[in-house]
Amino acid sequence: MKNGIQLRIKGKVQGVGFRPYVWQLAHQCHLNGDVCNDGEGVLVRLLASADITEFTQLLSQHCPPLAHIDSIQPQSFDWDELPEKFSIRHSGAGRMDTQVIPDAATCGSCQHELFEPANRRFNYPFTNCTHCGPRFTIIRQMPYDRPNTAMADFPLCPECHQEYESPADRRFHAQPNACPVCGPEIELCDQTGHVLAIKQAALEQAAQWLLQGKLVAIKGLGGFHLSCDATNDEAIQQLRLRKHRPTKPLAVMIPSVEWLEEHNGEVNDGLCALLKSAAAPIVLVKQWENSGLSDRIAPKLRELGIMLPSNPLQHLLMAMVKRPLIMTSGNASGKPPVLINQQARVDLANIADVWLIHNRDIVQRADDSLVRYHNGQAEMIRRARGYVPDAINLPAGFEKSPAILALGADLKNTFCLLRNQSAVMSQHLGDLDDVDIFQQYQNSIALFESIYRFTPSVFVSDMHPNYVSHRYANQLSEQLEIPLIQVQHHHAHIAAVMVEHGIPLGDEKVIGIALDGLGYGDDHRLWGGECLLVDYTTSQYLGGLPAVAMPGGDIASRQPWRNLLAHLQRFVPDWQNQEIASVLSPYPWLTLQKVIERKINSPSASSTGRLFDAVAAALGICTTEVSWEGEAACQLEALASSCVLTEHPVTLPLIGQHFDLATFWQQWLDYQAPAAQRAQAFHQALAQGFADLAQQAACQHNVNRVVLSGGVMHNQLLKKLLIEKLQPLDVLYASQLPMGDGGLALGQVAIVAAKLNNSSCN
Repeated sequence: MKNGIQLRIKGKVQGVGFRPYVWQLAHQCHLNGDVCNDGEGVLVRLLASADITEFTQLLSQHCPPLAHIDSIQPQSFDWDELPEKFSIRHSGAGRMDTQVIPDAATCGSCQHELFEPANRRFNYPFTNCTHCGPRFTIIRQMPYDRPNTAMADFPLCPECHQEYESPADRRFHAQPNACPVCGPEIELCDQTGHVLAIKQAALEQAAQWLLQGKLVAIKGLGGFHLSCDATNDEAIQQLRLRKHRPTKPLAVMIPSVEWLEEHNGEVNDGLCALLKSAAAPIVLVKQWENSGLSDRIAPKLRELGIMLPSNPLQHLLMAMVKRPLIMTSGNASGKPPVLINQQARVDLANIADVWLIHNRDIVQRADDSLVRYHNGQAEMIRRARGYVPDAINLPAGFEKSPAILALGADLKNTFCLLRNQSAVMSQHLGDLDDVDIFQQYQNSIALFESIYRFTPSVFVSDMHPNYVSHRYANQLSEQLEIPLIQVQHHHAHIAAVMVEHGIPLGDEKVIGIALDGLGYGDDHRLWGGECLLVDYTTSQYLGGLPAVAMPGGDIASRQPWRNLLAHLQRFVPDWQNQEIASVLSPYPWLTLQKVIERKINSPSASSTGRLFDAVAAALGICTTEVSWEGEAACQLEALASSCVLTEHPVTLPLIGQHFDLATFWQQWLDYQAPAAQRAQAFHQALAQGFADLAQQAACQHNVNRVVLSGGVMHNQLLKKLLIEKLQPLDVLYASQLPMGDGGLALGQVAIVAAKLNNSSCN
């Protein structure tokens, strides 16, 4: 007869104070046994004679703040030697089947100690405990123990070691545990590396530089920030000039929620909870008057990205400057965010005035996450620090999925590992066309495979033959002799939303509306404005925007006037003799017109993004060139949102499977109204057209669900109009994952897992 029982606990249970929590519960319930971490999670072993009912109930009811239990699996076993107490064993290795914890914002207890003069961690910029601090950005391999992290270089002092070893202490086995005696240190230096100040003096001098209107590069948890005074127009203009970032919005770190209230910002419980959450993302909110913030932070936009301090160094700095600070990514134009001190001094040499750095390595890049908060709802735009690498469980039917590595798309890249039913999405990485970002991408994949001890049985790529991710997937497949499956771009967009909403494998089909810049279609053409009939294994084209030339190829994505010319040339006869011709008169349209006619470097695309660019250019918005992706579309949305809904004569009728853009353009050009109303008329016509197409398709195919996805769906006005016009159909869209290419890899793994599941059942 077995004399023991063991509980295999899986989920977010390492590095979150779970073992001391188990230790305390076991003593409370008078149980003997032990607990340890290993590759699969946490293993609790108890004497079989004990009544463990209360113990297992309490385990799930009162988890530590960052912990989450996915499952508790009991199993009998034999003790070699009966335990006389309950203890914590050293971690074991083995197969990796647990979750890595995201970095967590400084908890309330650590914040209190940070500003308590009598505390030994007073003003120490690296304080943390089991409830907060770096996790993902410092881990080198599993299990999550100090020797496997960037903290291996900092041996614990006697006092920290005592905390680390005491199960009753808040810092028990807090792997980043440190203090001024034994932990990382900060210093302020110039571009040559000359140290200007260290420790507290470094912080104080950095604060003074900021108050004097200077630019400071600050090393954080997952990368560097470039910072300056958010109330100082001149400082912000210097940042924009030096970084070659003329209009792209900048994130603002505010001192506190109380500061927001005092300066008449809109605050409610939902926004407060999001700002103060362990993830501490940048939150997009409506701009408000009399904020005291510079108008140069987010020019011509109606939203502003705000955030609270998320690590001790930021808390200390904000307490010193007592005003909002710009906190934008620490990278030179066209380069990825830097992670290494020496590289930061090189890459940011022509931007920063001084560098506030520390001597703890950043193992894994993690940008600030970006979440929109609107009408009481949160919407993920960029998923990174604080959320990655939280696992996402696939819905019912995916239980026996193989090990899949999905390589994602090329813009806003993320990749995804699928282990059984659990999908692990990487952090936002960016544009893989950049050589340095592609290197970070490869390094990140290698690290994920290492820490999860993951070996894929299948690779997945986008169908686009010119994608860097597609070519890399082919290379890996050939080298490792592992099969590669290609997935259509917009099918993956829709499938990702289906996963988020828990639609089971084998459930009924949905109508998908996928609107974005570009994606490679099933017909080997460039898509970007499609209505589809979708389930996890199939995608059928139902209709959408007609294909229009992109004169110059990729450059058309950066110069809106080219798209306006292409649309006029295709849909508006004799446009040269109409008022709209004056918009194109400064540009070499005659030469480009011949390029379009001869189909020279002018690929056709049914792109919603390029349609937005064309309309924006017609209204004089970013006509010449955009300085950041989506600039013209975002300004067009902001303009449209600045006026109330009005009646208008503009429509987007359907002829066969394609929308009649000739009718749209003639009606829109003839519509004599202020620019804001014309911008809004475009949004309404586009929403009504796709809603009519989806309603018609839903009726024809007896479908009740419509799924919205693609980067264009981050347009609040368009999404709101679509939801209204699609009633009474059930409309689904993503909120926990980006609807743009940042969520694409999840859809890729779901589609391939479904197809392989189907093939194994046949």
